[in-house]
Amino acid sequence: MAFFSRFFTPPERAKLPSLDEILTSRNLPLDLPGLDEHTEEFGHLNGPEREHWGDALLDLHSHGWPLPPQWQDAQYDLSPRLVPTWVADRDGFFSRPHFEGLSLRLVVCGKVMPEAWLVLWGVTWEDVFERSLDQLRERSKNHPFQRQASGIYRADFGDGHNASRMLLPELWKGLFPGQNTFLAIPSEDELLVAPQVLLPQLVEAVGKTLAGPGTRIMATIYQEVNDTFMPANLQDPHPIAQPQRELRQSDLVEAYQAQAGALPAELGDAVPPGLVKTQQGRSISIAVWTEGRPVLLPDTDLVGFMSASGRPLGIYFRQTLPRIAELRGTLVDIWGPRRLRYEGFPTAAQLARLECFATADQMADLFKSPGTSRPRPAAPASEPASSGARSAQASSPVPAHLRGLSLGVQSDD
Repeated sequence: MAFFSRFFTPPERAKLPSLDEILTSRNLPLDLPGLDEHTEEFGHLNGPEREHWGDALLDLHSHGWPLPPQWQDAQYDLSPRLVPTWVADRDGFFSRPHFEGLSLRLVVCGKVMPEAWLVLWGVTWEDVFERSLDQLRERSKNHPFQRQASGIYRADFGDGHNASRMLLPELWKGLFPGQNTFLAIPSEDELLVAPQVLLPQLVEAVGKTLAGPGTRIMATIYQEVNDTFMPANLQDPHPIAQPQRELRQSDLVEAYQAQAGALPAELGDAVPPGLVKTQQGRSISIAVWTEGRPVLLPDTDLVGFMSASGRPLGIYFRQTLPRIAELRGTLVDIWGPRRLRYEGFPTAAQLARLECFATADQMADLFKSPGTSRPRPAAPASEPASSGARSAQASSPVPAHLRGLSLGVQSDD
């Protein structure tokens, strides 16, 4: 009998950790506000699930975030939101990359949802997102897009979150049948739709929105391609290529400006990016590195160098900075676009290794204060004199779309 009892006696179950044990092991208070509303769900969990549940409580407590409302109530008040990716990274709430430069997160009962809420509810992101889209679709009924005097269409759903309707193509897909569709969400309460022939009017509308008081999202214009979205790829000589370039650059400047305010001053100078115009009319991003303190360089096309006394030393293509092996940049640990921290300052001999965009004199003319004196013409870039020069340019680390550009001859305007 003893032999057979080994087969029929059920194995002893491991003791499940109690709620108090879960909280105590994580140094969490036993009287967390709102915890009583979720204890019933806790009783149905196995051991690993209880540990995961406790980790979710710890994550909320360490961030100072509240516990979620009960799922029975929360499931009826869900709203998707598109935000710049750097905003999603900065705030730390649960988000998913959606389109280039944009991330998707969820507002539940008026509050942005942390990931830990999903754990406490015992539901998946996919289920919550689909429910939120259904509710957004229901709230969008009987609110057609408004045709503007310019010919473009503007969303007007009356809840302050028009941009989120970009997630519902069925609302705007038929506005311009048979034509390429372009969209913009410059602010949280703005969704603009236009065909290609009305891109100048769309650019103008984006500019007006950015000058207004609304919460900015993205200036970049998006294009629908095979049921997805990407920044509109408009190449020169398209008349909107340069405006689109400047809109995208302004989004990057916005991110870097917000990032600079969050960086500790003791790390170094978090220099902001700016823009310069080439003779060809193309705008190029630039950061100025001044001698004397460590610098936190943004990822710009150009780097201008300034001595400690304020004397311009020239502007160079940032992609050639690795040629100065003695100066190694270290990645700054922060949300948003990339920055590299540099200590020291390049010598004149080291700067000579870089590919030049503007000489010291050209840089001085470019940065000269208005009204002091008229900028004198700068020498245009010379053409490569030999096949060897052309070969060197072809192997340059400078991206192809920036090769051959220089400050050129500055106008008298």
